[in-house]
Amino acid sequence: MILPRPHLRDLVTNRLRHNPAVALLGPRQCGKTTLARMLATGVPGDYFDLEKPADLARLSAPMTILESLSGLVVIDEVQRLPELFPILRVLIDSPASQRSFLLLGSASPTLIRDVSETLAGRVSFIHMSGFNVSEVGVEHYGRLWMRGAFPRSYLAPDEETSYQWRADFIQTFLERDIPKLGISIPSQTLRRFWMMLAHYHGQVWNASEFARSLGSSQKTAQRYLDILSGAYMVRQLRPWYENLKKRQVKAPKVYIRDSGLLHTLLTLASEKEVQSHPKLGASWEGFVIEQIASLKGAHELYFWATHSGAELDLLLFERGKRIGFEIKYSDAPKVTRSMRIALEDLRLDTLYIVTPGSKSYRLDEKIEVLSILDIGKTL
Repeated sequence: MILPRPHLRDLVTNRLRHNPAVALLGPRQCGKTTLARMLATGVPGDYFDLEKPADLARLSAPMTILESLSGLVVIDEVQRLPELFPILRVLIDSPASQRSFLLLGSASPTLIRDVSETLAGRVSFIHMSGFNVSEVGVEHYGRLWMRGAFPRSYLAPDEETSYQWRADFIQTFLERDIPKLGISIPSQTLRRFWMMLAHYHGQVWNASEFARSLGSSQKTAQRYLDILSGAYMVRQLRPWYENLKKRQVKAPKVYIRDSGLLHTLLTLASEKEVQSHPKLGASWEGFVIEQIASLKGAHELYFWATHSGAELDLLLFERGKRIGFEIKYSDAPKVTRSMRIALEDLRLDTLYIVTPGSKSYRLDEKIEVLSILDIGKTL
């Protein structure tokens, strides 16, 4: 079974119409290849999967091969051949060029740097994740939350198969994908760090605490965090701070980006186990943050907190407006003093309280309870 994902398909098609190259970036197994093959079906061009030896061999003389092509040229796992980027620049700048490039990649920091430096002004970036509630249907949000957004995990026939797929994904990522990125860290060390992050999910990053637990330096702990963030496994939610006469938190919060992987790292194999776990509220918070990021196409996301206890789970800026989100696993949330402080200090235009309840309603002039069932049409 394949979900069509029409919004993403239209977005990529539109970007290709106006740009000679589009980079579609996201974690492995999130559906990039499926989407690209749908776009390439029935149109002139060619498809290169750089994980296939035959396609790598075809590109042993890249200028000769690519120069002869026209139409849509898809290059999958492009980060495996960074020497392609200068050649792509030459081909894109050719006055007689009759081709466009769709570049798929799953290792963001290095890839974005290489593409940005070499193809500046020629490439448009699209960040892709797994399924969101609009794609699967809001009535299925519980399954999406428990299983996560990776298509094979979400679409698995039962919970046991989904859980096993996620466990296998974690093992493959650590033992195969990380070394392929040229990163030489023992898989058990990175697994231990990743599991520690799962127990730290939704908290402010403390490098010294992780370094003590790992028996390493703070620099090493930060490096591990950056590796997992760069591979789209972890989100570092940056702090926002105003020019206020208050001490504000200036370290990021850390989240496992996929709720299904979070549950697997916490060894929670069923919905019943998730519902009774101390991380239930934090799991819900991370899940909602990822839904908002996906639905809004937003990547400039922040949280806000002061050392005196006032905080805001999520802050984003849209067309000059400041929109705040508090995320509560509660059917009947109430306005708190912290919310009032955030509204005033951050000059919020709207504050949404996102809950799993079935109804949305207004609590105040600027505060609205937003049901997860309405999040797609509202945002």
